[in-house]
Amino acid sequence: MVRSMLRTYKVIPFCSQVVCSYVKRSHIIDSVRILSLMKNTRRILAILLVLCAPLVLFCSAQTSSKAAANRRYLAYVGTYTTKTESKGIYAYEFDASTGKLTPKGVAAETRDPSWVVVHPSGRFLYAANEAGKASAVSAFAVDAKTGKLTLLNQMPSLGNDPCHLSLDKTGKYVFVANYSSGTVAVFPILPDGKLGEHTAMLKDKGPTGPEKQQQGPHAHWVEATAHNHFVYVADLGLDRVLIYKFDATNGSLTPGQPRAAADKAAMTPDPFSAVLNPGAGPRHVAFGPGGEFMYVLGEIQSTVTVFSNDAQETYRAVQTISTLPKGFSGRNDAAEIAVYPNGKFLYTSNRGHESIAIFAIDPEKGTLTFVAHVPTGGKEPRHFAIDPSGKYLLAENQYSNNIVVFKIDAANGGLLPTGQVVEVPSPVDLTFVPVE
Repeated sequence: MVRSMLRTYKVIPFCSQVVCSYVKRSHIIDSVRILSLMKNTRRILAILLVLCAPLVLFCSAQTSSKAAANRRYLAYVGTYTTKTESKGIYAYEFDASTGKLTPKGVAAETRDPSWVVVHPSGRFLYAANEAGKASAVSAFAVDAKTGKLTLLNQMPSLGNDPCHLSLDKTGKYVFVANYSSGTVAVFPILPDGKLGEHTAMLKDKGPTGPEKQQQGPHAHWVEATAHNHFVYVADLGLDRVLIYKFDATNGSLTPGQPRAAADKAAMTPDPFSAVLNPGAGPRHVAFGPGGEFMYVLGEIQSTVTVFSNDAQETYRAVQTISTLPKGFSGRNDAAEIAVYPNGKFLYTSNRGHESIAIFAIDPEKGTLTFVAHVPTGGKEPRHFAIDPSGKYLLAENQYSNNIVVFKIDAANGGLLPTGQVVEVPSPVDLTFVPVE
């Protein structure tokens, strides 16, 4: 249209006001249309991004989940060697897509490696050698191809009978819980994976429980909080989960000061320990998503105590529930506890009743509702592990010398035996290392 109008006025030798005005208006109109089109395009793109973002995140999550489900892992099994046929730590290949365990033999010969933990890099493994006054912590290098472990060094555990190890959130320190002596120690991890000289060692303190197993402190579990500022210790002898301050810059541990000690007028409970019922005998601890709720397994009374984190490191007991069926009167020692990855279910093991107890978790209150008991297919299930894909639970039956594999129903938390039973002498702990 512009071109036709220009042709109409081409006989005029000079640009008249009419022509110039028309051309200017045409340019203005075109510019407005272009700007409007650009704005509309940006709006459409923004809407598409909003609509597609969840799909991208969903696909990413699905890809990550499928990757974990299809990966292969090394599974290392800690055992007791004293008065058994075990030689130390055993290695298996675990296929997360099928739940199959394939034996790879003895990974390392070492005395009574009752707890094993793997460094986040996957390059190193640390074992608690539970051997009375000769107890130690061993550092190994992991051969991802063969599964073999090479001893790097060994350090005295600074106490008797270490039964639990964990790493701080930076992967620079190993925490050790020494059961018989009631002590907790911290060892730095050197760049080559070896353990350095300890940076801290404390003895648990507090009033003891009423049972014969509670004549003194017995540190049974130790782990750093998510933000790495505190270390929790489940002490079976004191009926408490003690809370120590941790400084990752130097590896130091210091007892938390009770609020009542700082303010005698304060009537609130000690914020640096979670107190269980007398005689409960706290053994291990698990946390719900976000750390709002803490679940403490009482070995002696076969209970789970649910604590609500009302403030930073201040816990209030909201429920205590039995891990056993009503009417059961036989001998039982509760052993292991774990929260399912989706946060909807909690599992515990019973030694004596020989079962896994399944509970549903209330997402708002954190409280537990009993779901079912599932026989472990063996005697004395001292430990169980949920594989990294969340599809399988592996129960280690210490006295029947086997590991039984269960398929987990993510919808209701149920356990179904896959039919696979792996023979291994005196299994008491299991941990995974990704190899692909």
